[in-house]
Amino acid sequence: MTNELSIAALILEASWVVQAILLLLVAASVWSWKVIVDKLQDLQQAKIAADRFEDLFWSGRNLTELFQQFENSKPKGMAGIFVSGFREFVRLHKRTGLSSADVVDGSGRAMRVALNRDLDQMEENLSFLATVGSTSPYIGLFGTVWGIMNSFSAIGATSNATLAMVAPGISEALVATAVGLFAAIPGVIFYNRFSNEIERLNNRYDIFLEEFSSILRRQSNYQGDEGEAESETVE
Repeated sequence: MTNELSIAALILEASWVVQAILLLLVAASVWSWKVIVDKLQDLQQAKIAADRFEDLFWSGRNLTELFQQFENSKPKGMAGIFVSGFREFVRLHKRTGLSSADVVDGSGRAMRVALNRDLDQMEENLSFLATVGSTSPYIGLFGTVWGIMNSFSAIGATSNATLAMVAPGISEALVATAVGLFAAIPGVIFYNRFSNEIERLNNRYDIFLEEFSSILRRQSNYQGDEGEAESETVE
């Protein structure tokens, strides 16, 4: 309890520059934790949704029925890639004068756009975590340097300096570094974790995109009309 009170007293008695730095670091830390909690939930939901959709997709269900199930729900992730690709495939299949390769390429581009859009959403606010993780120690160090400068200025203004006079100023200065590290460490840890998880999800999406493109290519080669295209099932 005494230590907590002494730290609080040091912060209250610190110069306005150090207090401003501490306020900035605390605000960055609070917002970082909000981003971390939100991102943990989003990525967990994305992985669960991908698992469920893969189970449905490879269960042998009719592609048209699967498309109709997800078409109006504004799906994201793997389901969103499927809906975008199948919708474009059916649309292009109705047009005359297009080769099978053109139809499949158009579907692939639509799926790639959906994948990139989903990837952008998953990477949202990651740059903030990276910024907090890389700059917070230096901001805290600036507060420490400023506090030590004030301490030495106070020493120079008196002819009888003692450790009791110098210690509070140095302690006040070191609090800024400690808060900077407190803000930075979680940001770095979770930035690396989220980057790895997003990369793995992106690889899953990319593999599904290639597999679905292969299915559409076979379908386009062997079937020549829309009715046959819509009755395809995954084998």
